[in-house]
Amino acid sequence: MDRLKQLETFAAVVSRGSLSAAAQAEGVAPAVIGRRLDALEERLGVKLMVRTTRRLSLTHEGSAFLEDCTRILADIASAEASVSAGGVKASGHVRITAPGGFGRRHVAPLVPGFLAQHPEVSISLNLSDRVIDLVNEGYDCAVRVGDLPDSSLISVRLADNRRLCVAAPAYLARAGVPQHPQELMRGGHECLTLSSEASQSRGWAFMIDGTVQHLRPPGRLDCTDGQVLHAWCLAGLGLAWRSTWEVEADLAAGRLVSVLDAHAAPPNGIYAVLPHVRHLPLRVRLWIDFLKHSYATPGYWTAG
Repeated sequence: MDRLKQLETFAAVVSRGSLSAAAQAEGVAPAVIGRRLDALEERLGVKLMVRTTRRLSLTHEGSAFLEDCTRILADIASAEASVSAGGVKASGHVRITAPGGFGRRHVAPLVPGFLAQHPEVSISLNLSDRVIDLVNEGYDCAVRVGDLPDSSLISVRLADNRRLCVAAPAYLARAGVPQHPQELMRGGHECLTLSSEASQSRGWAFMIDGTVQHLRPPGRLDCTDGQVLHAWCLAGLGLAWRSTWEVEADLAAGRLVSVLDAHAAPPNGIYAVLPHVRHLPLRVRLWIDFLKHSYATPGYWTAG
């Protein structure tokens, strides 16, 4: 008897709740379904389910086998879909999470283009600065910016990201251009900083004497929202320490100018983070490839 058919029959019986329901869906006699299950259990040497006239229940071994069986069948379906009709065809639902600011600018605008390429895929996008527990909250993929903590999660680097000290030309004309990061600590400049209530609390990173040092420059204005700091910086209210994903277009257009570039810290990354990679659905793989290709497109970050 075909082993794949045995696996499909086992999964169908469990999902439909009875041998007769699975038999009706396939258009065969219940006895055929029963023989397949008997052959599967005999081949494995374990009892997978307890069948009575009233109910069907999985054994401990059956529950464990069902999880692997479902994954194998999904992988086979994904592999077949990837080459059907001469091209890649993905289907199903993808749950994605991303930080609010980055997600609004560089994730949400890309979703329509991805869905246009893959009309049988649907997406739920959660924008939150809270670090989502992908496994326990049921997310397929997170987009995260910056250094990643050590964890069992799998990460794929999508693009580089730098943090720069920037200001509007009008501010620099008024206050002068700082030459060393320590000038910011002496109060000679207005620094627009994230509030201590914000998640990012390590301060501004600079290369000083060959090492990365984090400074907390004083300032009269702080805010928990990076987008507000960006707007204040554009308005000429002071210096800000911002990511290139946020200010690259402003730098290219001359609305902002980077300073202290000789002391800029090494780049960190923009990542796709996954709960696992061994059995990654085709729709998730294609989403990650789509992001990576979009971010690598010449002129993407400076397009505004």
